[in-house]
Amino acid sequence: MVPRANWKGFLRLSLVTCPVALYPATSDTEKVSFNQINRKTGHRIKYAKVDADTGEEVAAEDIMKGYKIDTDTYIEVSKDELDDIALESTRTIEIDEFVPKTDIDNRYLIRPYYLVPDGKVGHDAFAVIRETIKSMNKVAIGRVVLTNREHIIALEPLDKGLMGTLLRYPYEVRSEKEYFDDIQDVKVTKDMLDLAKHIVEQKSGSFEPEEFEDRYESALIELINQKRNGVTTAAKAAPKTAGNVINLMDALKRSLASEKQSAPAAAKETGKETGKTKGKKPKKAASGQREMLLPISGGGKRAVKEAVKEAPKKAEKPVRTPARSKKAG
Repeated sequence: MVPRANWKGFLRLSLVTCPVALYPATSDTEKVSFNQINRKTGHRIKYAKVDADTGEEVAAEDIMKGYKIDTDTYIEVSKDELDDIALESTRTIEIDEFVPKTDIDNRYLIRPYYLVPDGKVGHDAFAVIRETIKSMNKVAIGRVVLTNREHIIALEPLDKGLMGTLLRYPYEVRSEKEYFDDIQDVKVTKDMLDLAKHIVEQKSGSFEPEEFEDRYESALIELINQKRNGVTTAAKAAPKTAGNVINLMDALKRSLASEKQSAPAAAKETGKETGKTKGKKPKKAASGQREMLLPISGGGKRAVKEAVKEAPKKAEKPVRTPARSKKAG
């Protein structure tokens, strides 16, 4: 099911305009989430908006925004006043310029969205804008208002649509000098660098997101399934540490030897599954792991393995919230 659009309006390049809708490209709703509950009653905790001084609950219509200028002093700002300073980009993404993608520092990237034509009209204009961006091999920079804040958005072609990535403003990005100044200048010998490169070569491959597993999410699902079925969970032993590295060269040599030993084993295991001895790495896989949550079994305490056979495909989906940015100059 297609999610609800976060924003609807118009995309404009000079005099070319078309109606568009902006959809989130990522989702956290499949992740396990928790509510806070009262340990004594098992009831969910309810949060009420109360006056900090009187302790009395405040009705929604009596709540307004205030900018703190002193300990107990606020400048009150009404919704009408905020509406009066609303920007044109509230309803329109105006393309201001085109830049090389390599010019955009990764630290400025916030989150991706999908931009598509809204309705049956405007597909021609949308295609013109998309193909223009594609032919120039650049990224279009525009502005869009989400949750009352104006954001910079970078637009680039993706299949038949456009991908829009929200960008941070310079004041939101901290300087690396605050953190890197105390890093010591170390002379790395060629031998050490060569050994490290060999380790990298042993671990090199192509990026395949579907092969990665969210191990913490899997552990949460296992814990919930066990508790649902009355299985007692035992505390895990503390992980063993490798200890301090005394000789960096020795550590690199041992790492390389370990990688060389594990590589044939991984290739052999992959060969068993696919009938080949070379090729893809064994899957770390995790697609659909949210669907592994089990129902409470009716027959008391049952092993999780037995319950898995009768598990339904779907489980309740938790909800998560997005973030924000600031006004353009």
